[in-house]
Amino acid sequence: MPIEVTGLDHLYLAVRDLAVSEAFYDRVMGLLDFRKGTSPVAGEPHRHYYNRVLQITLRPARARSAHDPYAPGLHHLCLRVATQSDVDRAAHGFREAGIAASEPALHPEYDPDYYATFFTDPDGIRLEVVAEVERRRKIRTHWDRLTEFVDPLHKAGL
Repeated sequence: MPIEVTGLDHLYLAVRDLAVSEAFYDRVMGLLDFRKGTSPVAGEPHRHYYNRVLQITLRPARARSAHDPYAPGLHHLCLRVATQSDVDRAAHGFREAGIAASEPALHPEYDPDYYATFFTDPDGIRLEVVAEVERRRKIRTHWDRLTEFVDPLHKAGL
């Protein structure tokens, strides 16, 4: 019997300057309705941003080099919102908070209805806010029909 993963629980980001990153993520996560915890872990300062389904934690990095999204490791972090209007509001809020976010736009190279804004944190970690796409809704709605491991949507005729 397969073991179902029900969500991404948490993600830790190692940052060069915790104070600088904390100021940046306070603005981003405050706009996205996250809450913040400041409990240290193993005696080291951490900043925990969480909502109902996800926690993103900042911790001090051991190395001081900038993040390279094309080196092995994290390429980018994408947060999904419900609607294109939510993407618009997020981008507007980011820019009002002094964060250089891209103009929200459709990106049909990813999916016909892929609508997102992009921005970068102080360490060069690429971030994105995207509206839920129809393909994700199909996956959720028709999960029991997606029995194939490879290309299940196509093989189910969806």
